[in-house]
Amino acid sequence: MRANLAALLDLVLPADCAGCGAAGVGWCADCAAALTNGPARVRPRTDPGVPCWALAPYEGPARRAVLAVKERGRRDLTGPIGLAMARGLARLRAPDRPLMLVPAPSRGGSARRRGGDPVLRTARAAAGWLPDCQVVPMLRVWWGVRDSVGLTPGERQHNLRDRISVRRGPLACLGDAGNAEVVVVDDVLTTGATARESVRALGLAGVETGAVLVTCSA
Repeated sequence: MRANLAALLDLVLPADCAGCGAAGVGWCADCAAALTNGPARVRPRTDPGVPCWALAPYEGPARRAVLAVKERGRRDLTGPIGLAMARGLARLRAPDRPLMLVPAPSRGGSARRRGGDPVLRTARAAAGWLPDCQVVPMLRVWWGVRDSVGLTPGERQHNLRDRISVRRGPLACLGDAGNAEVVVVDDVLTTGATARESVRALGLAGVETGAVLVTCSA
């Protein structure tokens, strides 16, 4: 409810910049620049052979924007962050292959509190800027997974171990996607637990992950 109310207010009232607080603009040009220097390689994070990339460190305007999306329901930032992600993907992707974006999964309760899944929205916004790109939300988190806030790295890994899986419905609808370059996308990479388990689950389903791309890396 709070996320929906915040999103409604952002549509009615002039929003302050999520990065610096400047009045009258939701995301100013100076703060947008924080997401244009990447993607930068971050490691070690996931299985060998699957590189992880981040648009920016988890600090400054980029961090504040991610938190505004997750905690304040700032849907107006979906477009700018999606555009930044699209630019990062354009630098990483192979020019002769279709691109498949697989959003990292969110817990159902978290998504409901936030008025939907912000990672999925960002992925779809990014795909809208890219040719021959589709978003396939095929990953899910099983019951019993706790919110990762406050957990140690070891606890985060244990919390997610074997609890991310592939939903068979979207997988069955892929058809001949063997030539597609698969990229797992997420908002923040901290310990890498979600990235590792996402790559593992996709691999068990026969889907090879080419890379992981996140908005911010802590």
